[in-house]
Amino acid sequence: MRARFPAIGAALALACLAAAAQSVPTTFGTIVGNGLLCRDHTDNIYFYNYFLKHFGAAYKHEGGAFWFRTDGASLWGTTISEVMVSDDTSPYIFVGAVAESTPENLEQAIIRQVGTHYTVIDTSAYPVREAKPASRIVYFDTKSKIYCAKYKPMPPVQPPAVRQRLK
Repeated sequence: MRARFPAIGAALALACLAAAAQSVPTTFGTIVGNGLLCRDHTDNIYFYNYFLKHFGAAYKHEGGAFWFRTDGASLWGTTISEVMVSDDTSPYIFVGAVAESTPENLEQAIIRQVGTHYTVIDTSAYPVREAKPASRIVYFDTKSKIYCAKYKPMPPVQPPAVRQRLK
């Protein structure tokens, strides 16, 4: 009987670790919510590690981003089914989320809870909404996607070396 208890304990510990990696952290609203509203520094490595720690491995790598499922997550009273963060192939650093809501309803939820207002910036059938300092809400099929994208800081370009003639 004693031989079984260590095995059971180890199995329970692994199950708890797996459950912890899939649970929505209490910091989700503060960290991810502020990131999506462009209220904080956007660092793709930070967000990648945060998502990896709390939601497990990315389920896809597509469109210059790593995508993570976020079962049970919500922001501004709206279910968030996925989050994504840029890889290093894009000229932008971005963090985004898929909301189980129309852009109109997501915008209203953000206004009610945070007070951030969006402006429609185009006249298409599926207009893009933008808030200062650059958070955007776009149509994503029947849902919406909210994201913050910033230009990737590039290293400064060094001028070519000046050649000197030797006498």
